[in-house]
Amino acid sequence: MDWLEIHRGTAPLIVSLPHTGTDLPEEVAGDFVSPWLATRDADWWIDRLYNFARNMGATTVRTTLSRSVIDVNRDPSGASLYPGQFTTGLCPTETFDGEALYVASSPTEAEIARRREAWFDPYHAALTAEIARLRGLHDRIVLYDAHSIRSVVPSLFEGELPNLNIGTNGDTSCDPALTRVVEAACDAGPFSRVTNGRFRGGWITRHYGEPDKGVHAIQMELACRGYMDDPTEALTPATWPSPYRLEQAAPMRDVLTDVLTACLTFARAGSQP
Repeated sequence: MDWLEIHRGTAPLIVSLPHTGTDLPEEVAGDFVSPWLATRDADWWIDRLYNFARNMGATTVRTTLSRSVIDVNRDPSGASLYPGQFTTGLCPTETFDGEALYVASSPTEAEIARRREAWFDPYHAALTAEIARLRGLHDRIVLYDAHSIRSVVPSLFEGELPNLNIGTNGDTSCDPALTRVVEAACDAGPFSRVTNGRFRGGWITRHYGEPDKGVHAIQMELACRGYMDDPTEALTPATWPSPYRLEQAAPMRDVLTDVLTACLTFARAGSQP
């Protein structure tokens, strides 16, 4: 499965990258209004931003497919993660800005089921397998779900999003002690931070987080201005996405290195020598 990238480390940390992909399989690509629109809401450059994680011994799991094909961070039952608020579904039919993704009709139930079997289920089989493998090595592990989004998306939230948005579903997906050390790592840097604000954790965080079984899941949603330029004019293929900027990203990478270090320290503190 060339769309599924798995790097196996031995440290008690998994970094999940569910929204960094931009690939559109041939059998569905022609159904979209345009490739650009079908990839516009990707978590741009996040896999590059976190590429230091492997050197820390972390396992990474990533899909190269666009979230517009199927979103592996949504409840497969179709239930909303944020009832009463706008959010995209398992097979999104519109962008964050409400623009139709499909030229004609949206995917049928049969097509959604096909995509789930082809791409959603294997992604989660991989995550499940890596969790089991690492739990065989460690008494507790951290599953860190990495995301980003434009700083201003009126349909999703008011105003400008804080730089660092921690999601633990109200401290049900991990031990509150993990939340505290991640907060401390964030607050030691120059960026704004909120915990369980607009983004409380997606389906991956909520589904896999079982602190009583040694699996502590936490989501980090970054406002993209921490490592690339936010759009200052209408989104077009010429203006979005903006480039990844090494100098701009450096302070954010420093903070994220501290965050992942805190995750590892927490996990190892609960493991037997």
